[in-house]
Amino acid sequence: MKAKLLRIYIGESGHYEGKPAYHAIVEYLRSKGIAGATVFRGFEGYGVHSILHTASILRLSEDLPVIIEVVETTERLEPVIPEIKKMAKDKLITLQDVDIVAGHEYEA
Repeated sequence: MKAKLLRIYIGESGHYEGKPAYHAIVEYLRSKGIAGATVFRGFEGYGVHSILHTASILRLSEDLPVIIEVVETTERLEPVIPEIKKMAKDKLITLQDVDIVAGHEYEA
């Protein structure tokens, strides 16, 4: 089955309406009936400003990278993307084609 992979790259310190941004985004996606979302916390990373964020004991960061991944059909993702852009506050968002090869919810 053809689908899209939506990735939202934010920092764990980002907030939206008083909640961690990653949590607010997942709640929003769930409220819109999106099939599922997974939040990954990175150990280390940097973005466009080249500031290194790390979980190293020697240099603890308060803003580790967070990635939210969503696999869903184009038709279901397109309507939620404008709100996600607002919630992510201009952070990196990518969308790519994927093939779902397993998963009982998606089998024809």
